[in-house]
Amino acid sequence: MLTATYILVSLSVEQASIRVSLLAFQKYMHVQLRHQNQLSLAQLQYAGDWLNRLYQGGYWRKVEMYLIPAIRQAAPHADGLLNEINGLNHAALESINVVQQRAGAAIDHSELQAEQLCAAIDAFCAALLQRLEKEERELFALARKVIVGEAWFAIAYQFLAHDARAQEARRGKAQVLPFVLPVPLPSPDTPGGAADASDNAAAAPVDAAPAMPLARRAQA
Repeated sequence: MLTATYILVSLSVEQASIRVSLLAFQKYMHVQLRHQNQLSLAQLQYAGDWLNRLYQGGYWRKVEMYLIPAIRQAAPHADGLLNEINGLNHAALESINVVQQRAGAAIDHSELQAEQLCAAIDAFCAALLQRLEKEERELFALARKVIVGEAWFAIAYQFLAHDARAQEARRGKAQVLPFVLPVPLPSPDTPGGAADASDNAAAAPVDAAPAMPLARRAQA
């Protein structure tokens, strides 16, 4: 089915993007920690924040949001495979907990060795990379067997709606323009007022400092 092929190819692209992010983070941390024996609290917090961000991002994947629920509905007997996938998620979460607990201990001057942090990061990445591989080799194959007919079209519609929302969100961010206070114009009664007005308008970007963008001010 062309619809099923489109969906699974789209998911493979998503999987590849996540794999690149995981490997890039793993390589970056190894480079940063290569010549260190002990870590600062800031480094532990940085690593913990990034691990948590990568972990939470998994819940917003199309596989998690649309494909797995469709498989559960079509094949209740697939719980064994889904439990294995969840087990890999829990293994990754345990690695995050190790780093966060060590960060909390560092407040009490108990420092974590750099090699221990690298080991936790490696365990985290290994678990999620194994999950991606299991999804591609086993979950996608199972989906082809148990999901049929209209269910594929329903998933495709969800994908299109998901992409449209994401594109709209990006467009909304791109359209946030800075708010600049208007340049005061001289009174028409002032001698040379008309000429001064055009001069002031031309000089506005240099002479008048723009106000803080409204969007940024709201965030502040």
